[in-house]
Amino acid sequence: MTTDHVAALTVVAVLVAALGTVAVGAYGGRGARSTSDFLVASRSIGSGWNAAAVAGEYLSAASFLGVAGLVAKYGADALWYPIGFTAGYLSLLLFVAAPLRRSGAYTVPDFAEFRLASTRARKSAMAVVIVVCVLYLVPQFQGAGLTLNILLHIPPWVGVIATGLLVIVNVVGAGMRSVTFAQAIQYWLKLTAVAIPALVLVAVFVNDPQRLGDPLPPRVDTATTVRVDTPVEVTVVDPAGVRVTGILDDAAVTDAAPTAGTHRLDSGAVIELDAGAATPVVAGAPQTGSAWMRSGGGLGGGHPLYQVLSLIIATFLGAMGLPHVLVRFYTNPDGRAARRTALNVIAALAVFYFFPTILGALARAWVPQVLSTGTADAAVLLLPSAATHGVWAIGLSALVAAGAMAAFLATSSGLLVSIAGVVSTDLMRPGIRSFRIGALVGGAVPIAIALGAGSLELSRSVGLVFAVSASTLCPLLVLGIWWRGLTAAGAVAGLAVGAVTSALAVGFTVTGVVDGAGGGWLATIIGFPAAVTVPLTFATMVLVSLGTRNRVPPGTAAAFARMHVPERLGLGVERTP
Repeated sequence: MTTDHVAALTVVAVLVAALGTVAVGAYGGRGARSTSDFLVASRSIGSGWNAAAVAGEYLSAASFLGVAGLVAKYGADALWYPIGFTAGYLSLLLFVAAPLRRSGAYTVPDFAEFRLASTRARKSAMAVVIVVCVLYLVPQFQGAGLTLNILLHIPPWVGVIATGLLVIVNVVGAGMRSVTFAQAIQYWLKLTAVAIPALVLVAVFVNDPQRLGDPLPPRVDTATTVRVDTPVEVTVVDPAGVRVTGILDDAAVTDAAPTAGTHRLDSGAVIELDAGAATPVVAGAPQTGSAWMRSGGGLGGGHPLYQVLSLIIATFLGAMGLPHVLVRFYTNPDGRAARRTALNVIAALAVFYFFPTILGALARAWVPQVLSTGTADAAVLLLPSAATHGVWAIGLSALVAAGAMAAFLATSSGLLVSIAGVVSTDLMRPGIRSFRIGALVGGAVPIAIALGAGSLELSRSVGLVFAVSASTLCPLLVLGIWWRGLTAAGAVAGLAVGAVTSALAVGFTVTGVVDGAGGGWLATIIGFPAAVTVPLTFATMVLVSLGTRNRVPPGTAAAFARMHVPERLGLGVERTP
């Protein structure tokens, strides 16, 4: 079996996943005619099918590729990503799912107007929804470009554009009804694509175990070339067999042997590792196997305890405010079905995240070269060919490629439905034509951003989006559902404070400003903002609402009855777009 065979089967797998998504979406969306079909699938999706669809769209590029990469790099502390991504649904189950569905709203802005009787609150929520969805779409498209570049050596921009166009076509076709069928099937494809490689590689590992806790950084078994695509600082413990070509410590070098210590590599630098050479490890990550296996080291940079605490806040609360997740609960027939959906999703996510964690640990043994780059997202893609040979390597690589493509398409489709939904109901005359125009525009903008923006590790990027969600829509929903004293002025003020502070943190991190801030508190807060921005948003909403308590909407009692009284008592009223 040759490299050409691997590439050919990978192309087939990617095409099957991509075109299959469009075909399944077209089949599932047949007969979609009304605006309700496009926005919430006419509220006809059962809890089992809907849970698979929620899990399908929620398990994004960060879950499929990013979690394993972070586990490979940071070890035990990186486990808070999959734990938080799953536990976020417990918060959603307890506080949001059923009351939100009973509100009868179609979108988060629709809920804001229903609860606060304010078009200003609706417009503010609409702006936040669009920002969150666009920020979330960018790493999905970048992940697609990364995957096709690694597996097929296609320029990253081709993957970005191709994936974006496929998502737009799928959403424009039949909206939520189309996307639901495709996402439910994609969950099972992604689970298969991550579970089978993990189980096979575990079997290989057991038969020929590598020592994950070696006292020195992992060593490569064969001569390896590592290309650095983003500026990064690496620590060299054992310089024997390590050579660098490119910009090393602000100086151009060719085949230079770095000394032991920490060095800065600019984008485009190439690291050559001889067989048996110790892999340079990104500065801030655990430098030894034993340190990698211990918790408490954080996720790179200073103040590890704060990092973990802020990450927990972002992931535990962020799921409650993700627009593409929330819209799923509008598609359930009633609040009871919405609650069952959330419970089923927790089980589906728990099963899935078990396998990327395993792959992350195995990546440290078989593809330690990913520890030398600023991003370790390639670990899952490189593992099959590094740990197996022949038919196994070809088949597993193709399966991983199909699963990765499904991850990008499923999450991107849900996000684009959310953008199109709010654009068509808030900025244009409601209708199918407006929905489709919103999908076209909403898909084009993140494609353009993904082509021009810098990149972080996928889970880090998505973690920052969770921080934005937790700092904006989560407080709006929690206080709107459970506190009668929330006013439109308080909600708008809180959304503004949360959006500005968290979005600035995202911007500073992506543009590299945080790298220039050193390892002090400022850099740590910018990189992990939720522990500051979430309490700030809640406090702003509460204090401003208390100061404007005379503006509590007169229909608050009726709104609370509709959200909290079971449907069988007949107090709910279905709203129409």
